[in-house]
Amino acid sequence: MNTTPWPDSLTTTADGRSVLRMERRLPHPPERVWAALTEPASLGQWFPAEVSVEPRPGGAMTFRFPGPGPGAEGPRMTGEVTGFDAPRLFAYTWGSEHLSWTVTPDADGSSLTLVHTFDDRAGAASFASGWQLCVTALGRLLDGEPGAVGRDTGELHESYVHRFDLERGVTETVPGGRRVRFERQLVRPAETVWEILSAGIEPVAGLPVPEGFTAEKVPAGPVREVRAPRSLTYTWGADGTVDWELTGGTGHGARLVLTQTGPEDFDTAAASAAWQTRIEELAARLVEA
Repeated sequence: MNTTPWPDSLTTTADGRSVLRMERRLPHPPERVWAALTEPASLGQWFPAEVSVEPRPGGAMTFRFPGPGPGAEGPRMTGEVTGFDAPRLFAYTWGSEHLSWTVTPDADGSSLTLVHTFDDRAGAASFASGWQLCVTALGRLLDGEPGAVGRDTGELHESYVHRFDLERGVTETVPGGRRVRFERQLVRPAETVWEILSAGIEPVAGLPVPEGFTAEKVPAGPVREVRAPRSLTYTWGADGTVDWELTGGTGHGARLVLTQTGPEDFDTAAASAAWQTRIEELAARLVEA
């Protein structure tokens, strides 16, 4: 599977929402591409959920996801058609998100453009890598080939993390001091992340924090609180804390939220650089896990 991200864009709207734009050329006429986009039997061969749709503006949509086992039914989501103009535009809501598929003639084929609007910017790499796999499967379907393209092992996801600069942290002012904060979507579940971080040494309140939860040049004090495999807090310096939190994320794996909080003269630039390096090391280990 190709793990090179396609030349897509991620922008931010005036109200703070994220917009992912992906464009692909397909060597098939718009009518064929349109049918693959909108007919339920074709949708089910490349889209990540089984879809039912009322093909008109204002029409209802239902997304049924597969369950964890054979024949099991997973969660359901609903949406509403916001645009339906055959064979040009198919747009709809998907929960709180909005997707717009546009098909335009391009020489002897078509240009397919997806615009995906959402709030979870840290999930952008998951969305982009997922759509790349879906549109690859769509192309294979149109070519008359088996649509399955396999799952991303994590390499494609991480390529998009770097393409969209999602690896960077932010510095925030908090009551009594400053804080460095990273939010990073990972590609393995919390249990796997915790196993790598702890390296077989389970954190215990009052004892030194395992090395995997530390970063170079960041002083590490004793563990203050731990809830394996979800969260850990330890002290640094006189009044500072470091917090690791692993939540649900996008479904690719756990979502890491890491913060280091300190006084007003806290060297946030040095801390941000140290933690970015540490998180990159962790992300690389997870792709191999």
